Amino acid sequence: MCGKNQGKIVAVCRSEKKGTAKIPVDQAYLKEDWGLEGDAHAGHWHRQVSLLSKEAIDDFKKRGADVSYGDFGENLVVEGLPDLTTLPVGTRFQIGDSVLLELTQIGKSCHSHCAIYERMGECIMPKMGVFAVVKQGGAVRPGDRISVIPADPKHPFTAAVITLSDRASAGVYEDRSGPEIGRILTENGYEVVETILLPDGKEKLKAELCRLADQRQVRVVFTTGGTGFSDRDVTPEATKEVCEREVPGIGEALRSYSMQFTKHAMLSRQTAGIRKHTLIVNLPGSPKACREDLEFLLPSLSHGLGILGGTESD
Repeated sequence: MCGKNQGKIVAVCRSEKKGTAKIPVDQAYLKEDWGLEGDAHAGHWHRQVSLLSKEAIDDFKKRGADVSYGDFGENLVVEGLPDLTTLPVGTRFQIGDSVLLELTQIGKSCHSHCAIYERMGECIMPKMGVFAVVKQGGAVRPGDRISVIPADPKHPFTAAVITLSDRASAGVYEDRSGPEIGRILTENGYEVVETILLPDGKEKLKAELCRLADQRQVRVVFTTGGTGFSDRDVTPEATKEVCEREVPGIGEALRSYSMQFTKHAMLSRQTAGIRKHTLIVNLPGSPKACREDLEFLLPSLSHGLGILGGTESD
């Protein structure tokens, strides 16, 4: 090994069915924009390949766990790299001469406890595992070298869009605001990595905001809906509860701008805030109001996101 940013593949694991332990194999093929061929978790999504460090597994074994490679559902066990959970999303992994992965998520939510959790009272994959997509495919086998390549500083800002609507989530009518926000962001050079439709309410929204900020490290999340006066309009409250710092100027500026179109803009309770390195912005529920707000906001937003991400200074 040649330095702290280069290690090796210790094990390659796969399983044909979800919910079963993965089995180490001598060699497998990583397919571009798909994942490990023959593995149940491969597909066109952001968690195509899972990685876990041998150091984390060894430490878990010292605490009395009787585990083998693949038991945590990991595809690749790696050794000699920096703590995977400290690497920013966008970091790339070069395996051998051909394979290139890109880190997309740190850890995961554990909705149903696995057999390891039942035995030990904990499982390391939700906290210590990371996920990636395959940018360039090729064969992979134990013993292959793996190198860490820093994230591309010129990569577009990532964004996610969450629509809050009881009726749209129930299929009563089509969500038009979320897709409209996504279209405008894409046209302005953002990479929209997720679009989510939720019923009004706080708890599911808070969970998604935390996941997008903590695990996916999305640069900006836009919500639409839930900023009015009804009992179910609690998007600003959910936003404030998960944010570490408020950005009141965004909500104030958007209300002021919208007043030229409708006096009802004064009734909007939209706000904005920062969780870790993710900006969360509440937009109104109507497609027209979303278009107007983004038209006003986006020209100034990139500077703030650059400061938040450390690529620009004040």
